[in-house]
Amino acid sequence: MRYDGPIIDAHHHLWDLSLGRHHWLAVRAGERGGLGDLASLRRDYLPEDYRRDAARQNVVGSVHVEAGWASDDCLGETRWLETLDKTDRVAERYVVHVPLASAKAPALIEAQARFSRVVGVRDILSWSEDPARRFAARGDCIDDPQWRSGLARLEAHALAFDLMVFPNQLARAERLARDFPNQLFVLDHCGSPIDRDPDGMSRWRKALASLGRAPNVSIKISDLVAYDHHWTLESLAEVVLHCLECFGVARAMFASDFPVAGLHASFDEVYDAFKAIASQLSADEQRALFFANAARLYRFDDLSSSPRLSPRDQEQGEDE
Repeated sequence: MRYDGPIIDAHHHLWDLSLGRHHWLAVRAGERGGLGDLASLRRDYLPEDYRRDAARQNVVGSVHVEAGWASDDCLGETRWLETLDKTDRVAERYVVHVPLASAKAPALIEAQARFSRVVGVRDILSWSEDPARRFAARGDCIDDPQWRSGLARLEAHALAFDLMVFPNQLARAERLARDFPNQLFVLDHCGSPIDRDPDGMSRWRKALASLGRAPNVSIKISDLVAYDHHWTLESLAEVVLHCLECFGVARAMFASDFPVAGLHASFDEVYDAFKAIASQLSADEQRALFFANAARLYRFDDLSSSPRLSPRDQEQGEDE
């Protein structure tokens, strides 16, 4: 039976290019992360654009994940998000950026955590020998003592860490999760299976299965089309079902990664594929994947009981 209940989209992005803070989307920035031609992303993507794309799906809330805002002003993105229309709870929760290896990381984490909608941090680790595939500037962050010192500060604020790596980094990610057993990790985009040949997919499957044994790691089944540009329902199902086999329904959630996934699929194609693949599961299992797990992990409780920042508090956070 196909799912028709509420959806929390656990991963999407918004941007206003007139602000000049998304340098990776500049015309001369080149390719990034193996995503292909980024030309169609070089336009504003605001709550009304997201609502238009998601209009035929029952999205009742969403999680905004940091969108490559200039790294020397990560609090600026959070303050900007606070100004946006929250109709239909679009971008109701934030996974923000903090450069964890920075000497400023402790103060930045404190400042970000003061925003009631902040529920997680992402500092992208995806690195490849191929410059056109890289997201991260360095390949050794995951083992850097100073970076790990920054990561260690998230637990005190009950902030999840969104873990974005390539398959060849999954073994290191597993060691990281075991070194920080009380830290909640959420693996983005199925572990980014970028090498689609049989050997590449075999390496991804094996490494993901090993990481799935770490009990403090959950997985976002998101942007399956990022590295499968000529996808079919069968090719997407292969990835989805392996993710569920490795992590189980209780530690997995569906997410769009829009507008990035829009490079290769429409919003409806993304969620209709999820619904078709998950239709073999029970009603409770489907609700967990589409709604309940994201609601639990990203704390979709009633914000009315949470103290909000005053403008003065926000400025103090900026000074830090």
